[in-house]
Amino acid sequence: MSWQTVIHLKPELFERFETPLAEFGELTARAFRYASGVCGLRITNRVGQMIVLPYKGQQIWRLELHGRELAMRSMFDEPTESAEYLRTYGAFMVHCGFTAMGVPTEQDKHPLHGELPNAPYQTAQLLIGEDERGPYMGVSGSWQYAVAFNTNYVARPLAKLYAGSARVPISIAIRNLKRSPMEYMYMAHANFRPVDNGRLVYTARCTPEHVRVRRSIPGHLQPPPGYREFLEELAQHPERHNVLKPGLAFDPEVVFFIDYLTDEAGWAHTMQVHPDGSADFISHRPAELDHGVRWIARNPDQDALGMVLPATAEPEGYHAEKAKGNVKILPAGGEFRCQIEVGVLLPDEARQMEQKINRIVGA
Repeated sequence: MSWQTVIHLKPELFERFETPLAEFGELTARAFRYASGVCGLRITNRVGQMIVLPYKGQQIWRLELHGRELAMRSMFDEPTESAEYLRTYGAFMVHCGFTAMGVPTEQDKHPLHGELPNAPYQTAQLLIGEDERGPYMGVSGSWQYAVAFNTNYVARPLAKLYAGSARVPISIAIRNLKRSPMEYMYMAHANFRPVDNGRLVYTARCTPEHVRVRRSIPGHLQPPPGYREFLEELAQHPERHNVLKPGLAFDPEVVFFIDYLTDEAGWAHTMQVHPDGSADFISHRPAELDHGVRWIARNPDQDALGMVLPATAEPEGYHAEKAKGNVKILPAGGEFRCQIEVGVLLPDEARQMEQKINRIVGA
């Protein structure tokens, strides 16, 4: 039998020193504040922990499972109070969008990746319960974004950590509160930490037709000599990025657009298989998020592997995506929903997943 208890959080509960909020078997929840003043909620099970920023985009700032940190390496040891995307950077998972998403061009007025990443959530909740997957603790909340004569929606994310599990389901529901349709774009920006000689295994056929490299270079990047030639090489031979060999020129970044295949349940799967046989993974549903974006940035200051950033559009900014027909419409009162799952697979689990992926792609 499923049940759930909701604890409504308040910013006053978050102090400089960690404070226990709840315990449920092996699961614990603790509230704290970073030195910057940003609130953090640490959920722990016997396998690891996740840190969610309940009032700052409901970002998953850190995710540690089976003894390793999954989040990208960045210049930021902790989040800052800035609402500017690049001034508080380095979370494991960031919700992006919703009125626009991606890198703005000169035509665009939206911020980098939209208004969702650092949204100041008005409510936050700690969820404690049990369902068909077992006991869990979760974090949710709500943020209403209203601009007169323009936009009015409410976003409700959810992330759960189950007892004894290294698989973390993440979802978001966004409802259009207007009495007229609205345009929308969304991306689940999950930033794993790459490992040297890690192998990328995924449910797509790795050909130039189905794994396409982005040749355009965003204005905020300054590529080094040889970068354009590296992009051209990957355009012709995308399989050369499937092993993260030290020295590959993912500096400042490389982006791919990938056509994903699914299993019989509608899920697409992506893994980074570590040299020890274990794997980091992310699964998504292309019926909900029909664009598979891969982002890799490896340099002395940032080390990140967005092995897939499931999205409703490519990340080229509102006007470019509008021209491609990728900006979607949410009807009056309509709701957008999507879900992903992230985590760590032990070697036996990773082998089983790789066999499944190979069957899907016909390898």
